[in-house]
Amino acid sequence: MRTGFTTGACAAAAAKAATRCLVRGMTLAEIDTTLPNGTRVTFALGRCQLAPPLATCSVVKDAGDDPDCTHGAELTATVELRAAPGVELRGGAGVATVTKPGLGLEVGAPAINPVPRRNITEMVEEELAAAPPGTGAVVTISVPGGEEMGKETLNARLGLLGGISILGTTGIVRPYSTAAFRASIIQSIDVARERGQRALAVTTGGKSEAYAMRLHPELAEEAFIQVGDFWGATLKHCARRGVPRVIIVGMIGKLSKMADGKMQTHAAGSEVNRALLAELAASAGAPAELQQAIRAANTARHVLELCAAQAPRVDIAAAVCRRVVEVGRRHVESKVEISAEMVDFDGALLGRHPGGGHE
Repeated sequence: MRTGFTTGACAAAAAKAATRCLVRGMTLAEIDTTLPNGTRVTFALGRCQLAPPLATCSVVKDAGDDPDCTHGAELTATVELRAAPGVELRGGAGVATVTKPGLGLEVGAPAINPVPRRNITEMVEEELAAAPPGTGAVVTISVPGGEEMGKETLNARLGLLGGISILGTTGIVRPYSTAAFRASIIQSIDVARERGQRALAVTTGGKSEAYAMRLHPELAEEAFIQVGDFWGATLKHCARRGVPRVIIVGMIGKLSKMADGKMQTHAAGSEVNRALLAELAASAGAPAELQQAIRAANTARHVLELCAAQAPRVDIAAAVCRRVVEVGRRHVESKVEISAEMVDFDGALLGRHPGGGHE
């Protein structure tokens, strides 16, 4: 699949171009720049306006085949030279402002992450080398439409308000980047801890998160974290950050994989262990015939249906939750208090551990 470029790489290229325009007194159609990973690339400019003492250039982000809401965003840099050395970086319209601690950025600062900040500064300084000694620059990064784009992200929950974040550690966007998703989980945990949250509810995605919010109205919004398939990495980071309690909320498919010790539960990387589910059903009182039917079941959901149809009903949900808690505690060496809750596809609570039972 086709790779693309990060918002940080595009912003750095735009800032470099605007600085070159001012230093050399010329307009440009493209700009050569260096990505954070050291790769030299050339970007076409979307805009290039020279009106001393200001110059404004933009680069339209191409995210490649990554389904990113910032694909097509116009990363814009307005530069003004000054008679003082150094590069001052500001956030303009469409760039979020940091309002919560825990992101590695000062509260009140523009949401331009450390690596893009360094890349922007280095690219501007590269052009200032041709200016009179002692010349510096004020660089304002903006993104037309960024405020609307930010609403499609988790920025507001992280305390990033008014736009998008300028991100990227290498400059390259790789389609469906698992590294980027894991980084967002870690960032969410860090923010929750900095905000004093002592219990986090982790879920696979938006649907299970909505159900978790109904089950736990006592928790603040920032305490709910979507972790996708990255259960293991999530629990490990919670342990590192000293999170006292983690509540795992999910449906039978993902929870049954966790119960089987799969701490990365993507469908391509793990299968539902029907033999384990039969064993857990047996611990909940399932007769031999039901255990045999579970071993031959089509899906985890089918297993749930078989247990629900048994008279008396077999409480496999609580058994699965119990095993999830046991696996999770071993994974973090009991450094975090873990509980698990299984919901059905309409959000009803089927079982939990500790506590057992269903509602």
